[in-house]
Amino acid sequence: MHAFARRAALLALLPLAACGTARVAAPGREGGVWSCVPYARTRSGIQLSGDAWRWWEEAAGRYERGRAPRPGSVLVLARTARLPQGHVAVVSRIVSARELRVDHANWGSGAGKGRVARDQPVRDVSPRNDWSLVRVWYPPRGDWGATVWPAHGFVHPRRMLAER
Repeated sequence: MHAFARRAALLALLPLAACGTARVAAPGREGGVWSCVPYARTRSGIQLSGDAWRWWEEAAGRYERGRAPRPGSVLVLARTARLPQGHVAVVSRIVSARELRVDHANWGSGAGKGRVARDQPVRDVSPRNDWSLVRVWYPPRGDWGATVWPAHGFVHPRRMLAER
């Protein structure tokens, strides 16, 4: 299948999945309801599935992983009480050693729930500058969110040699 046809097929399926595999999309919203996992998979080309928090372990031995961001890589946020399914976001660009931009879905709440947000700031607030703790821009406030989120790191779209 050509890359364009494959991407079109994946985009058609996006509204059917959610950040966690147990949730389904709500019908009737213009543009559909998007979630982080299928959105990140389509945007990055990384073929992992399951809840977002599982992506870090699922990538082991299949994709390169690391603590340094690269454009096109997927930032994997850990599972927490407030984020029970974790979250994944695709790095769109690097601004500085401690700030980057991501494209992600389903980060908002209320009317923003299920929507795609592009070029959203994420800041490394970890003591060792290793992206293990981040703050994410929160559009409804027009400011950084109040929560510091633990992050596993970045899954890079390049497959490991054994997978090629």
